[in-house]
Amino acid sequence: MTNTLATWFAGHLGQVMPAELVIFIVSLLPILECRGGLIVASLLGVKMWTAIPICVLGNVIPVPFILFLIRKVFAFCRRFKALRPIIDKLEDRAMKKSDSVAKGEFLGLLLFVGVPLPGTGAWTGSLIAALLGIDRRKAIVAILLGVALACFIMTVFSYGFLANVVG
Repeated sequence: MTNTLATWFAGHLGQVMPAELVIFIVSLLPILECRGGLIVASLLGVKMWTAIPICVLGNVIPVPFILFLIRKVFAFCRRFKALRPIIDKLEDRAMKKSDSVAKGEFLGLLLFVGVPLPGTGAWTGSLIAALLGIDRRKAIVAILLGVALACFIMTVFSYGFLANVVG
């Protein structure tokens, strides 16, 4: 799914705005994050050393907002009957993925964010850390290291494997 979305962004937004802005926007989005940003960067021909910091920055900007505000946002949204099921579904989905994080806390969170599998990443990792009440400073460091790991893995994939298949 990430490849399909990344290809769509590269094909559509890549035609109307600078490639660097496209990869920044893609890296900000849940589901895609730096994984999708690096695929888009490779597809748009952005040099690896230009793409990496843009993708990392885009991926980590939402983290403190999620860690510090998500519980308040969820509490506010629960006041509205129509939003309650959506919030419950988001929390349930995050908590179902929280076992690996809860067991190892720091290392679990780092690996959860860093190993690029569907449903993992900085957005979900931040949500899980906030819902589990993990120390925010510890969570931020684990998530930043996880983003770095995901970035490394996806750089190898996007600029190594994918570049050889597409190019």
